[in-house]
Amino acid sequence: MNLRAKSLFVAATLMVFLVMGLSSALAQKPIVLGCPLSTAFLYGWDAEKAIKLAVEEINAAGGVKVGNEKRPFAVDVIDTRDLEPGVPVSDALLAVEKLILEKKVNFIVGGPVRSEAALAAMPLLSKHKMVSILSTGVLSPAYHAEVEKNPDKYKYCFRISGEATWMVKGEIVPCLVDIGKRFNLNRLFIMVQDVAHARKGGEILKAVMSKQGWNVLGDPVVFPTGATDFSIALLDAKKQNAQVIIIWMDMPETAILLKQWYDNKVPALPFGVIIAAAEQPGFWDATEHKGEFCLANVVNAGNAPCEATPWTMKFVDAYKKKYGVEPEGYGTSSSYMAVYVLKDAIERAGGLDADKVVEALKKTDMVGVYGRIRFNPKNNQIVPSVDPNEGAVGTIFQWQAGKRVVVFPPKIAVGQILLPPWMKSGTGAK
Repeated sequence: MNLRAKSLFVAATLMVFLVMGLSSALAQKPIVLGCPLSTAFLYGWDAEKAIKLAVEEINAAGGVKVGNEKRPFAVDVIDTRDLEPGVPVSDALLAVEKLILEKKVNFIVGGPVRSEAALAAMPLLSKHKMVSILSTGVLSPAYHAEVEKNPDKYKYCFRISGEATWMVKGEIVPCLVDIGKRFNLNRLFIMVQDVAHARKGGEILKAVMSKQGWNVLGDPVVFPTGATDFSIALLDAKKQNAQVIIIWMDMPETAILLKQWYDNKVPALPFGVIIAAAEQPGFWDATEHKGEFCLANVVNAGNAPCEATPWTMKFVDAYKKKYGVEPEGYGTSSSYMAVYVLKDAIERAGGLDADKVVEALKKTDMVGVYGRIRFNPKNNQIVPSVDPNEGAVGTIFQWQAGKRVVVFPPKIAVGQILLPPWMKSGTGAK
C-alpha cells in the first residue's frame, strides 16, 4: 500500500469512528426539554425556533455528556395559549402539568410566557421537583421575588432573561435621560397593556422619571389585550405636547398603534419598552415604513444584530441561515442560551438529578450571546449589566431606513438615536 493509499485509509477509518461515536450518542435515550409556549405569538414562536436551533447544534456536536455517556436533547413543545386574550391561567397550568405527568419531560425550558401563568406554575414545578428555566415573557419582578422569599420551595425556578425592574432602572431610564439631555426633552406620556408586568412597569417608570425631573403627563393609559384603536390616547398625547411616548405592550396590535402615530404626525418619539410588533424584522414592510424612528427594547442582546460578544453574530447568522430571517424579538437569544446553559449544568452535575442540576445552575459562569451568564444565588435571576463583560446586557434599537440599529447601551451601540422630521428638539418643558 503506497503512502497516499495509507493516508486515505487512515482518514476513512477516523471518519467511521467519528460517525459511529455520533450515532452512538444519538442512539441514547434523549433528554427531553418540555417547552410550554404560546406558539401563535412572537414570544412563543421565536423561543421555539431558538430552542430547536440550539438543540440541533448541540446534537450535531455529539450531544450532552451525562456521566460516561453522550445523550441527545429532544424538544416537546406544547401550546399554552397564555398570550391569547381571554384564555385563563388554568389552561397554561394544564399544559405544564401534561408535559410533566404525561410527556415525562426532564426539564422545562421557555415558558409559560405570561407572568400570571408562570407565577401560578411555580408551586407545580416545586411539587414535581422540575427544573425550569424561563427564557421568554414573564417580566414581572414578582417571579424572582417569590424565589428569594421561598428559596427552598422554589429553588427549581430560574429565569435567564430580563425583568421589569432592571429594564426600567438599568436600561430604559438611562436611555431616556440621555435622550432628554441630547434633545432637551422632558415630557413623557405612558401607554401600557392590561397585564401584570406592563402595569407594574408603567407605575415604576412614572415614579422614577418624575424623580429625574421629567414631567410625566398623568397616569399610564391602560389598554386591554387585543385593543385595536389607540387614536384617542395618541391625540391626547399630542394635545398635551408629549415629547416621548412610552409603549409597554406585548400584543401584535402595536403595529396599528404606530401606524396611527405616524398618520396623526404626533410630535413625540415612540419608545417601546416592550412592543411586540416593532421588534420583528418584518415590521418595516408590515407598517409600510410608518414605524420608522420607533425605539424598541428587546431585553437581551442578540435579538437584533450587534457585536456584544463573539457569540452574538454567530447566533444571529445561524438563526438567519436556518429560518431565513434575523432573530425576531424578545425571547430569541435567551431561549437559545437556556439550552446551552442547561447542557453546561447537566455536564457539571454529572447527571439529571434535579437538586444537583440546581446547584450546578447556581454556579453557572459563562460567556453567551448577550454577555456573561450568571444567576443571582438568592433568587435564581440572571445577573444583568450594561457591560457584556459583567453580566447579561440588554438592547434598545431604533428603526432607521429599514434597519434595526442598536442604540443602547453604549458598549454595544452601532448608531445614534434620531428624531422624526416632524418633531423638533430643544423645546424643553412646557
